[in-house]
Amino acid sequence: MNVPENLKYSKDHEWIKAEGDQAWVGITDFAQSQLGDIVFLDVTTVGETLAREAVFGTVEAVKTVSDVFLPVDAEILAFNEALNDAPETVNKDPYGEGWIVKVKMSDPSQLDELLSAEEYLALIG
Repeated sequence: MNVPENLKYSKDHEWIKAEGDQAWVGITDFAQSQLGDIVFLDVTTVGETLAREAVFGTVEAVKTVSDVFLPVDAEILAFNEALNDAPETVNKDPYGEGWIVKVKMSDPSQLDELLSAEEYLALIG
């Protein structure tokens, strides 16, 4: 299972990569492998400021639909529009081209409350 050291992780299987007060959020390699083939992403929260653990969108796979949760308080700045035409990118490259939203964090110190790669690996066993 691919769990990059330079990211933070939520117990809900989202990752976040921060640069200053902006960050990119997606689902983990573990999450995409559990969901299976992703066929659609629905994010209607661009422009909204949401609380940590709020649902910011959904990921639809062949057999299920799963909510996606925000790991920190943030404003949703952008949805990765490339996923409209190629949602399977989340399966192929969850930590790179498969990012889901770009956000502006309200409180970057919340990153300290998220899981490290080592802690996330222990969570997924």
